Amino acid sequence: MTDQPHTNVESFNLDHRTVAAPYLRIADRKELPGGDVLTKFDIRFTQPNVEHLDSEAVHSLEHMMAEHMRNHSDAVLDVSPMGCRTGFYALLIGDLAVEDFAPILEATLRDLLEAGEVPAANEIQCGWGAHHTLEGAQAEARRFLEAREQWGQVTAS
Repeated sequence: MTDQPHTNVESFNLDHRTVAAPYLRIADRKELPGGDVLTKFDIRFTQPNVEHLDSEAVHSLEHMMAEHMRNHSDAVLDVSPMGCRTGFYALLIGDLAVEDFAPILEATLRDLLEAGEVPAANEIQCGWGAHHTLEGAQAEARRFLEAREQWGQVTAS
């Protein structure tokens, strides 16, 4: 495979062959015209091009992280799944470091393990209300938490 040209999308410029999931990293940081700063985190659950999250687990993790993460930080703007189904992006207000966000993420995932349902998993609040798995989301959250010591290592040694 040859080197790819630089693109406008940060994650497209990341060599996915060299990363070692699970990990947590800053994917982007932007200063807005008014001076506010946005920080986008790459929350990588599975190894790119090797494994991926089940579609229903992704959907449920998205709902659960979006809901529960806001209990731990008012800075959360968005939690979105990656199209490749290997993880999520979390967008927060503020010039944050990984060390600032990791406890928020850890608390969120611990909440998921205790949850009795997937929030908004119904036809009224969700575009595919039947496409969820609480058990699958909790299994993936548990697996990610069990690798907590690895979150800071983005690339293979």
